[in-house]
Amino acid sequence: MDIEDLQTFVEVADAGGVSPAALRLGISKSMVSRRLARLETELGVQLLARNTRSTTLTEAGTTFREYAARVCAEIDVARETILPAGDLRGRLRIAAPLTFGPTHFAHVLADMARRHPLLHIHTYYTDRFVDLIAEGYDCAIRVGYLKDSNLVARYIGPIHGTLVASPDYVRMNGAPETPDDLVTHQALMQGTEAWQFMDGDKIVTVNPQGRFKADNGAALIAAAVAGLGIGYLPDNLIQGDLASGALVPIMANYPPRTAGIYVVRPPGQHPARKIRALTEMLIECFGSSQNPGAPA
Repeated sequence: MDIEDLQTFVEVADAGGVSPAALRLGISKSMVSRRLARLETELGVQLLARNTRSTTLTEAGTTFREYAARVCAEIDVARETILPAGDLRGRLRIAAPLTFGPTHFAHVLADMARRHPLLHIHTYYTDRFVDLIAEGYDCAIRVGYLKDSNLVARYIGPIHGTLVASPDYVRMNGAPETPDDLVTHQALMQGTEAWQFMDGDKIVTVNPQGRFKADNGAALIAAAVAGLGIGYLPDNLIQGDLASGALVPIMANYPPRTAGIYVVRPPGQHPARKIRALTEMLIECFGSSQNPGAPA
């Protein structure tokens, strides 16, 4: 029984269809179908019920999926155990933010691929919140404040942000002096996130409101420069706009709480070596393995 056939079946079962499984695996749909057919022929049972709209597990498929997943996991552990120290192989699926990923993390992932020529790295850049378990990712690189979840998180380093607006916005609307003043201003946000500020050693949380929302940092910067509102934006992305005067810092007496970079993974007893290697490379690049009070 071919381990690739087993892994393909598990991906199809978890992804809910041939097309999403093919995307996860980085192979063609016809290859996925061939592997499934070969596995079902070898077992002599139908594992999946297919129609034009969906793919569902049969009763036999549901039972077999649990065994197949355990076998695949054990094979991955065995492969890592017998490899020479430092050698990594297999596939690493990573979700990374579109706003920071290509500019800040892509060179680390490229270096990882260079160091480990047997390792296949598939990175998906998106600013939407990715469900690692449901969508079949090994881990994600996340930036900001982590919400409580069952995921395991490792702190990488800090991300600093500044509250900014355009000079035109300040001239027309004034500038807030305290976090409470923000309720009377237009906030530029990704969704319904809370903003956190430091009042000495105390954290002040504000739920701002605004009519302009976007799921990408570059779009929020453009809106801030256009005078549409106040943005809480990462320093690394707005240095040029601050230097040119297109944006100005505001509410300096209440600095935003420092956010963090994290590697998060589904729960398990031990992280795979490839995730540990990625984490170590990110820490080497971005600063610290010590979390200065941010949730993990």
